[in-house]
Amino acid sequence: MQVYEAPLRDMRFVLHELFADDGYGGLKAFEEFTPDLLDAVLEEAAKVAKDILLPLNASGDLEGCTYENGIVRTPKGFKEAYDQFREGGWTALASDPKWGGQGLPETVNKLVEEMICAANVSFSLYPGLTHGATTAIEGHATEDLKQAYLPKMVSGVWSGTMCLTEPHCGTDLGLLRTKAEPQADGSYKLTGSKIFISAGDHDLTENVIHLALARLPDAPKGVKGISLFLVPKYLPKEDGSAGARNGVSVAGIEHKMGLKGSATCQINFDDATGWLVGEPNKGLAAMFTMMNTERVSVGVQGLGINEIAYQSAVAYAKERLQGRSLSGPKRPDLPADPIIVHPDVRRMLMTMRVYAEGCRALGMWAARALDAEKHSEDPEVRARATDFIALVTPVVKALFTDFGTDAANLAVQVYGGHGYIREHGVEQFVRDARIAQIYEGTNGVQALDLVGRKLPAHMGRNLRPFFHAVSGLCEEMAGVEDKALKAFTGGLQQAFGALQLSTGMIAQKGLADPEEAGAAATDYLRLMGLVGMGYCFLRAARIAHARLAEGAGEDEGFYKAKIATAGFFFDRILPQATAAFLAIKSGKRSLMALEAEAF
Repeated sequence: MQVYEAPLRDMRFVLHELFADDGYGGLKAFEEFTPDLLDAVLEEAAKVAKDILLPLNASGDLEGCTYENGIVRTPKGFKEAYDQFREGGWTALASDPKWGGQGLPETVNKLVEEMICAANVSFSLYPGLTHGATTAIEGHATEDLKQAYLPKMVSGVWSGTMCLTEPHCGTDLGLLRTKAEPQADGSYKLTGSKIFISAGDHDLTENVIHLALARLPDAPKGVKGISLFLVPKYLPKEDGSAGARNGVSVAGIEHKMGLKGSATCQINFDDATGWLVGEPNKGLAAMFTMMNTERVSVGVQGLGINEIAYQSAVAYAKERLQGRSLSGPKRPDLPADPIIVHPDVRRMLMTMRVYAEGCRALGMWAARALDAEKHSEDPEVRARATDFIALVTPVVKALFTDFGTDAANLAVQVYGGHGYIREHGVEQFVRDARIAQIYEGTNGVQALDLVGRKLPAHMGRNLRPFFHAVSGLCEEMAGVEDKALKAFTGGLQQAFGALQLSTGMIAQKGLADPEEAGAAATDYLRLMGLVGMGYCFLRAARIAHARLAEGAGEDEGFYKAKIATAGFFFDRILPQATAAFLAIKSGKRSLMALEAEAF
């Protein structure tokens, strides 16, 4: 039973209340978007998610995409849903009005992304990858390429992909072999093969625009010899419409564990015409503009699956009768109590709830910085936002997707045997969630990026916005009298202290032995994520406490629930920070002790 209603009240809370004083200030670019207008956008998006996308989630998984005679087709209903989605302007939500976008804040865009991912994560990849591709094109392509491609991609008439992986190499892009030969007219001819290309081909749009990494003839070896090219499936005609077929073909679609409604393709480039995006041999930097955008979006995929898994598990737990409450029957009128009365079921439901609310809040903190980085008129604010985004992007990608998979598995556990069979739909969540921990850089790679690049960059400057925010909140809460808030503050201070000590240990040991930093990476990322969530939950609990003291009216239940949820986080989830600290402290010794031959 797949159950989903967009959590609009919590979304409004993180959008309007939680970070109202986050230090980035108001952004003039968004002055016309009043809270009422933004709420109306969220409400309409919720309808699209529930009424159009959710009904196709299970059926799309069952049918999957098909490949026949070189043609890729999406599951029944996807084309009609995409047309409605595109005509409603949802593909253009956060894009620049210069290219036909609506220019809404990234904060709202990420909340809408969450709804789409919760209702139908397979569908989300088609517009999601297009948005990432437009970001790279806008940031690095020539004006002619922007004019030719961005309006149609922003409108959703054309879609986009990211072509990195090749059969012999995954994350190590320095090994890629696809070649690009320069032509007299300034274009290039690409030859090579790519695999695992999400939304690589389909029947939803009139054209598919590939952003592909390739090597020029005189390129240096390794990652310093990679260039980025824009390669359309159909070459544009003079009037801008899709024309002759380019040398791009689909060799097949991947037979996947999940995301069966998303066409993941094997792509061949055979003397395909393309155009350089950015500078020669600096394609990886240009591609990372898209990859970093996608990494945050993949984190949102984990959050979306977390939310639908939670709601589906709650619905089942309220209906499924089994056993009696340990404190005595709660429904004596029934032959058994609903399983939601049992402590272990509550443990699973609260864990999923905390993961969803915590990630949503942390994601909104990141989205606020994305908006400030792009639109603030204050150079210092933009710089601070850039540092913060650099630090938390790997955390958002890895932590959210780890929690998404955990939540999906917990939903199956709540359903018991009924969760393991297809009819109830929750086993799909596990299969769909699992890839998010792998693509756009595995979560282990995200952790290495965090400790190997983001921590030492600029002499540790990236840490300052995060550390200053957490320490500042702890100082503000030092004299609080409420017992619950005092306990929450103490828990955050302890976890933050562990994070500070861990940062120092990694910096010290990592300089002498890079394997020490590598051994600590995954635990350090989890520790930072937990502290970030703790910061968000403490802010949320403080706001809720103040609202209740003022008289919250019809929102009283919401704010009480927010404090209760924060309590579970500080009691049951944040203590994981201590375990992460102890693991980091132990170093690499036991991890690297076993000889490779002994495995």
